[in-house]
Amino acid sequence: MEYTVKKLANLSGISTRTLRYYDELELLKPARKNSSGYRLYGESEVDKLQQILFYRELGLELEQIKHIVNDPKFDSAHALVEHREKLLDKRMQLDLLITNVENTISAKKGVSIMADNEKFQGFKQKLVDDNEKQYGNETRGKYGDELVDRSNAKMLNLSEEDYQEFMRLEQEILSSLVEAMKTGDPTSEAAQKTVDLHRQWLSFTWPTYSKEAHRGLAEMYVADERFAAYYDKVQLGASQFLRDAIRVYTS
Repeated sequence: MEYTVKKLANLSGISTRTLRYYDELELLKPARKNSSGYRLYGESEVDKLQQILFYRELGLELEQIKHIVNDPKFDSAHALVEHREKLLDKRMQLDLLITNVENTISAKKGVSIMADNEKFQGFKQKLVDDNEKQYGNETRGKYGDELVDRSNAKMLNLSEEDYQEFMRLEQEILSSLVEAMKTGDPTSEAAQKTVDLHRQWLSFTWPTYSKEAHRGLAEMYVADERFAAYYDKVQLGASQFLRDAIRVYTS
């Protein structure tokens, strides 16, 4: 069966303008154009659009999606399995947040009592789950399962006050890092202040702090592009500058 832009828009729930934009981006080209110049989409394009919308739901940028779905080696069946796993993870996170809200409502009504550390359980669990998905293999390989499990447990048991301070420090580190990079010197007072903030931040979740572990983590910031991207998002080269400053701090 073939669909015009309008029919495919109605079928998928996205606008005709979006479909035309996808065509311009060469993200989703029509199967063909008829004699009147109308775009026509077939079953293959419908399946491809489904994949695109899955990836959009997971937060990927259009350029990333374009690279993935237009890759000759793209395996749509395998991609669907991955989508399912990620959506299940997302559902689990939503279930945690819903439970958190329901417990909070119950506590507000005086039906139950909610401890402060329980108020942020869903948010803290998300941090743990996200870290595991992104960096779990690397950190467990470097530090061992026992240390990572203890670190996760410490995060989940943070008090409300500690959790808020942990989140505040994360943002302060990033802004401080930008200012420190203006000096161009990882040994500068500003750079070393940033590293000390970083040490304080790590200590909220690390069972024990050691200079060796801090140094090892800094090397991962540069060696692994996923770690690097977290800091380089504030300024290109930030991960390497932080690594160099941590080397000085822990020397």
